[in-house]
Amino acid sequence: MIKMAIMGFGTIGSGVFDVVKKNADILEKNIGEPLEIKYVLDIREFPGQPVQEVLVHDVNTILEDPEVSVVVETMGGVEPAFTFVSGALAAGKSVATSNKELVAQKGVELQQIAREHNVSFLFEASVGGGIPILRPLLTCLTADRIESITGILNGTTNYILTKMDREGWEFADALAQAQAKGYAERKPEADIEGYDACRKIAILASIVLGQKVDYHDVYTEGISKISVTDFTYAHSLGCEIKLLGDFRMVDGRAFVCVAPFLVKAENPLYAVSGVFNGILVHGNMVDDVMFYGRGAGKDATASAVMGDVVEALQNPGKTVYPGWKGESCPLAPQGEAERAFLIRVPEQESQKAQEVFAGARPVKAKIPGEAGFLTEVMSEAAFEEAAAQVTVLSRIRVFEA
Repeated sequence: MIKMAIMGFGTIGSGVFDVVKKNADILEKNIGEPLEIKYVLDIREFPGQPVQEVLVHDVNTILEDPEVSVVVETMGGVEPAFTFVSGALAAGKSVATSNKELVAQKGVELQQIAREHNVSFLFEASVGGGIPILRPLLTCLTADRIESITGILNGTTNYILTKMDREGWEFADALAQAQAKGYAERKPEADIEGYDACRKIAILASIVLGQKVDYHDVYTEGISKISVTDFTYAHSLGCEIKLLGDFRMVDGRAFVCVAPFLVKAENPLYAVSGVFNGILVHGNMVDDVMFYGRGAGKDATASAVMGDVVEALQNPGKTVYPGWKGESCPLAPQGEAERAFLIRVPEQESQKAQEVFAGARPVKAKIPGEAGFLTEVMSEAAFEEAAAQVTVLSRIRVFEA
C-alpha cells in the first residue's frame, strides 16, 4: 500500500481526492500497488464529508510521516506552498503540483532540492490543465529542435473572446458572464491582463531552452482593450482574435510574448473556442503538433496531477524531470520582433496612416468614422515609431506560424 497526502482541499485538491477514490483500480494497475490518501491538509473543517476522516491542520504531520511517499500540492500561491513543498522534497517525498505561480517563481529551487534528494518535482498540470504538454516535450519530442510554441493558455480569456466574437457582447458583459459561470475570479486581472498565460509560456520556454525564462521579462498584454469593433475587422480578414502565449527561436534568439493576435482560418488555433485551450508546437523535424483540451477545471486538472503522481511512483529513487538551469535566459527585445499589424484610425487620418505605414492595405469593415489597415511585416519598434505619428484607435498583431 502506497500512501500519499494532499495539501489544499479547494477545487483541484478535492478533484484529486475524487480521482483517487473513483479510479482506484486504474491507479493500482498503473502503479503496481494500491494507493491510499493518508492525509489532507487544510485550515478548514469539512464536517460530514469523507475528507474529514483524513484531515490534518499541521503540515509537519505529513512531512514527518515516513509512510507518505508522494505529496500533491494544490494550495496555490507562492507561500506557504514553497515552504511546504520544499520541506516535502527535503524529506524524500516526491511532489506533484498544479501551482503555476509556484513553478514560475520557484521552479529552479524546487527542482534542485528534488535532485539533491533523488525525488521528483512534477508540474504537468501547471501549464495546460488536463492537456499533456510538458511530458511530450520532455519525452516524445526530444529528437526535435523545438522552434516555436504558441498557445491559447487561458480558458477564461478564450471564453470571453468567444462570447464577444459569436454573440457580439462587449468585453465587460462577457467578463460578467464568465464570472457568473465561475470561469473568472471576482478579481480577474491575472486572467484578462495576460499574467496567467505569461507564467505558463515562461514555463514552456524554460523547458525547451533548459534555462529559466523569468516571466517578469516577458512582454505581456491582455484583452481588456479588445472591442466588438475589433472583431468586425477580424472577420473581414477571415480571422479570429485569440490571446496567445508565443515562444519562438529566430536566428538563435528567444522571443517570448503574450498578447491578442489575429489568427487565420488555416491555423489550428483558429477553431479553439470557449474554455478550451490549444497548444501548437513546431519542431524542426516533426513540423506542427497540436495539443487540445480542457485547460482548466476540477476533473481535467486533477487528472493531470495524478498522472504526475503515477509517474513519480513508477520511478522511485529518481528525478523524473531534468528541469532547467538557474541562470535566466536573456530574451530578445520585444521591439525587434517582426510582424504585421491590424490598425484602426480616425477616418480623417486615413491618408496620413497610409503615408506613415507605407504599403499598408485598407481593410473594408464599413465602420463609420474610422478606417482600418493591415500593415506590412515590420519590427515592433518601427511600428511604434510610425504609430506615434497618427491616432491609433486600436492595434492587434497578426499571428504568422
